[in-house]
Amino acid sequence: MHSGFVAIVGAPNAGKSTFLNKVLGFKLAITSDKPQTTRHRILGVYNQPDLQVVFLDTPGLHQPRRALNKLMVETALSTLQEVDAVLFVVEAGAKGLEAGSKAAGVLTAAGKPVVLALNKIDLLPDKAALLPMLEEVATWGDWAAMVPISARQGDGTRQVITELAGRLPEGGPLFPVDMLTDLSERFLAAELIREKVFRLTEREVPYSVAVTVDQFLEPGEEGRPTAITATIHVERGGQKAIVIGRGGAMLKKIGTAARLDMERLLGTPVFLDLFVRVEPKWSHQDRGLRKLGY
Repeated sequence: MHSGFVAIVGAPNAGKSTFLNKVLGFKLAITSDKPQTTRHRILGVYNQPDLQVVFLDTPGLHQPRRALNKLMVETALSTLQEVDAVLFVVEAGAKGLEAGSKAAGVLTAAGKPVVLALNKIDLLPDKAALLPMLEEVATWGDWAAMVPISARQGDGTRQVITELAGRLPEGGPLFPVDMLTDLSERFLAAELIREKVFRLTEREVPYSVAVTVDQFLEPGEEGRPTAITATIHVERGGQKAIVIGRGGAMLKKIGTAARLDMERLLGTPVFLDLFVRVEPKWSHQDRGLRKLGY
């Protein structure tokens, strides 16, 4: 049996979290079409009879400006020192390759076997462009393997697992085989709310939002709802108005979408009560980050 830790790294919006969710068959990491959705390191355990891969999904590598972004990049870089192998996800296309090339140097310096997955090949208008892209990314470093994939559709993901398995040490499982993650339901509930803010709001609003779960009451009897109270923190009054929306319409939309996902996650009805609070410049200050759980 082979088992080990694998860091999933790459530029923002390359499809790292989509890959993790697809191979696990479970929505563990939140996703959106906006970059920098992932802020925390997300642990997900993939099990087969002769294999256990402990994936560590990391925030996208980018040039940080705020304290929050610096913390996100530090999380990704520190993870490289803790793993047995690395999955480097690169988005196919000119912009994706440009962003990926900037991250490549960090990975080659880490000294770990790296499997490069060229993602979103299903979105290429001209499939003939795939080979030149593979030739270009091959010049970035000495990769253990290169695999073209569509994480969204699942194409190529099994080959990625096979390539990673061959780079992991022999040994027994590192976690119980029925364990999917070490994240709490409380954390996942907060992430689902933040995902809906990312998907439903625009411009700077999603990047100025943090979510805390103030109360998480499990049902005492079967069929009773899980009661969750949470606060959406923003940095300015104008952002609060956007998140609430006219007559509370946006907040209701966020809450309804998050509640439906929570019910699928928890397997119970959910009563969700949301509040919005202004926390000035929380993402720019270490104190604000600590206060909101970063």
